[in-house]
Amino acid sequence: MSNTNLPINPLVLKWARETAGINVVELAIRMKKDKKTIMQWEAGETSPTYPQLEKLAYTILKRPLALFFFPEPPKELNPKKSFRTLPETEIENLSPYFLKLFRQAQAMQINLGELNENINPSNKKILNDIEVTKDSDYFEIADKIRSYLGISLAKQKLIKNTDEAFKIWRNRIESCGIFIFKEAFKNDQISGFCIYDLVFPIIYINNSMPKTRQVFTLFHELAHLLFKTGGIDKNNDEYLKYLPNNEKKIEIFCNKIAAETLVPNKDFQKLSNKIQISEITISALADSYCVSREVILRKFLELNFIDSEDYKFYTEKWTNQFKYKNKTSKSGGDYYATKAVYLGENYLSLAFSRYYQNKITQDQLAGYIGIKADRVLNIEPFLFKKGAVL
Repeated sequence: MSNTNLPINPLVLKWARETAGINVVELAIRMKKDKKTIMQWEAGETSPTYPQLEKLAYTILKRPLALFFFPEPPKELNPKKSFRTLPETEIENLSPYFLKLFRQAQAMQINLGELNENINPSNKKILNDIEVTKDSDYFEIADKIRSYLGISLAKQKLIKNTDEAFKIWRNRIESCGIFIFKEAFKNDQISGFCIYDLVFPIIYINNSMPKTRQVFTLFHELAHLLFKTGGIDKNNDEYLKYLPNNEKKIEIFCNKIAAETLVPNKDFQKLSNKIQISEITISALADSYCVSREVILRKFLELNFIDSEDYKFYTEKWTNQFKYKNKTSKSGGDYYATKAVYLGENYLSLAFSRYYQNKITQDQLAGYIGIKADRVLNIEPFLFKKGAVL
């Protein structure tokens, strides 16, 4: 692996610096180089070494390394246009880290395009086959989704645990033309987001949330994509009252589709009509469907078994409990295992297959995976751990 004359695009390097709000002098200082060297990189006269590019990408400019090999600077989406069911004040307050993830998701779409020669590899595409409008019947849409994914309620109730549940739903949704990635959002207010695209629609899941919440978020974001729009799944519904009626209707509809797909109303009513509502019975029902307690609570709210104050009380209590549990937990996990789960088996298999077909170099593979080139092969063994989940 050569450390010189990397085939990076100098226009992308300049674009990444400018969009990061860093001038040439500042970048030179942070790279411990003179101004002339940076200008030569951006003019294409010379290039940084691979270790220098890693520092540029990961430490300074906060961009995926593969981005610097793109044929032209990407056209980035505007969060305001992508997340139209979020109030403008909420969009303005999105954290810099979340915006970095938003840019990362767009880079992943470009990666997918390059690895797949701009063709979605799935044989069937749920976004083409199920049509949703704000006037659709959410019971009917939920039935169509479950049927399309091929998981009956009986099969769902046989799933052993929430880890397995997330893995199964993720694989089924990915097989229908949607690409799912995970990250630790460093934000306990957002469970996930999605970016709509005709060819490579993407869902990002916050791995810091409980697995049961992650499952709900999968379907909330899937509903957004069926509406042909991006979206953000927030843990608190307070923002809904600040939305215009049309956007508010879409957001509520996405919640209803997610809850109904995972916990069909007819079955739920049979189980819940004769029980006394308590945290114990809520937890038991949640376990039987492999969903979060919040989903069960939402179903009780829709059926008027509880009021909005009860719903708010329990959700806030459980959120605080989860925060405390996370705060006191000291487990670090395995870096490569975590990376494998964040990217997913399908994406990793795709990237490594292109590498072994000699279609991409090891440096490019490292860029697609977002890991240092000399460590890239350390992640390959996790491709074969089919039961591995985090």
